[in-house]
Amino acid sequence: MKVFDLSCQDDHRFEGWFASAEEYDTQLNSGLLVCPMCGSEKIRKLPAAPHLSLSREPGAASPAAASASTGIKQAQASWLRVARQIVENTDDVGEAFSDEARRIHYHEVPTRGIRGVATAAERAELEEEGIEVFAFPLPKAAKTPLQ
Repeated sequence: MKVFDLSCQDDHRFEGWFASAEEYDTQLNSGLLVCPMCGSEKIRKLPAAPHLSLSREPGAASPAAASASTGIKQAQASWLRVARQIVENTDDVGEAFSDEARRIHYHEVPTRGIRGVATAAERAELEEEGIEVFAFPLPKAAKTPLQ
């Protein structure tokens, strides 16, 4: 089993487990690897350096490196929790987001949480009408059960 530290073009870091280095290459080349944070298919393997332990326990990372790694993992875990909550508690209205947000705002349909797709211009128009919206990019992988 090979475990690689991976990163996407936006520097979202995550771990990938593969049967072999060749399996990693196969999945990468066939577009099966995607960033769990943003859905990007531009994935790269991060360099893995051997740890030299001169005064600490063997294999122990430096306190600074361990703290940085923990911070990144905590931020990604928080993002995934929020993504799960959004998916579980909203209806996906897709491209009809702006129209549906207006219908809800003007009480034409029952109030409910929605998510969908809107351009920056559409979001600005909604905000001018007093309709609160926020952008939270959800990759396709987050719209299905998250691992």
